[in-house]
Amino acid sequence: MSKAILALEDGRHFEGEAFGAADTRTGEICFNTSMTGYQEVLTDPSYRGQIVTMTYPEIGNYGINQFDSESAEPHVRGFVIEELCDTPSNWRSEESLNDYLKRWNIPGIQGIDTRALTKHLRTRGAMRAVITSGTSTVAEAVKLAQDSAPMSGSDFVKEVSVKKTFHWDESNTESCRWGIPNPSQNIIAGRDGAFAALPPARHRIVAFDFGIKRNILRRLRQEGFDVQVVPSTTKAEDALALKPDGIFLSNGPGDPAALDYIHAEVKKLVGKKPIFAICLGHQILGHCFGGKTFKMKFGHRGANQPVKDLRSGQVAITAQNHGFAVDDSALPANVEVTHLNLNDQTVEGLRHKDWPVFSVQYHPEAAPGPHDASYFFKEFADLIEASK
Repeated sequence: MSKAILALEDGRHFEGEAFGAADTRTGEICFNTSMTGYQEVLTDPSYRGQIVTMTYPEIGNYGINQFDSESAEPHVRGFVIEELCDTPSNWRSEESLNDYLKRWNIPGIQGIDTRALTKHLRTRGAMRAVITSGTSTVAEAVKLAQDSAPMSGSDFVKEVSVKKTFHWDESNTESCRWGIPNPSQNIIAGRDGAFAALPPARHRIVAFDFGIKRNILRRLRQEGFDVQVVPSTTKAEDALALKPDGIFLSNGPGDPAALDYIHAEVKKLVGKKPIFAICLGHQILGHCFGGKTFKMKFGHRGANQPVKDLRSGQVAITAQNHGFAVDDSALPANVEVTHLNLNDQTVEGLRHKDWPVFSVQYHPEAAPGPHDASYFFKEFADLIEASK
């Protein structure tokens, strides 16, 4: 493999071996602490515009397959790991990580000290960076990072959102939960494996796509929702014209403060229909409630974030991926903070006291991650039932 350079805007650099595409890419560098799920990380639209570092030392050992992607393509600008496994061993593997990144023209760098890099980012904060396997000197690479666009003020939602409304999983085949064949649990073996039958669709909802993950759509359908996915630019009146029982606001990339055109439409929906929001959707609601968001030092990215429910006192270990957070100091009295992150006390959940609207900063659908918070999909269904 050829040599590659990872350079940060503050002048720190690492030299390693290139894999994936032989290209030069800039983006905000961040780190993810999950031990598994690198394919889901690569294809999560919330990582648009970012170079991702995996803190787990060996990546690529179970390869890539067509079923575990969270969207139609990878969204990261670059991938940083300590050691690449180029001979994956898993019965579901169809392609190596190296070949996958080459196919999508995404550069990677391996053989660097990801622990040292992560400690640096925790101390100095997430920053702009570049991966290059060209002939650039370190000084030239640092200059490329410094000249790249910052994450603050960025609108990547317009790049990842669908352009046309579509009906998720009309054939009821993409959302079935995989399992071990067990007729008593209605898990039936088929040609491609064993799947649990889906429940009847009880509630019709509109899901705003700000960069929605496929597993969110799967979990919504598994909970009995019939889902119409609409573009991020959809007007409130057009969403209501679809006659939904509820509104869902998805995750997505970039700076929530830069999405004024979305804030304006979501404001018109509050009080009209029950609303559930995740991640970027949660931050958008914060703005709609009159609050603000701020850029975090290095964000929360991984599957091991402890969150406390202030109503019950229970603690959940959660999957997260965000670099911005809601500033609760500007929220009105009729909006309640329901969840806090136990590591840094940032806001993880909101509830409107007058309207059937709630949100969480983390990912109850996981993929990858723990399933402690999966009950929120049922809470949304119960909220719709109670509102009818």
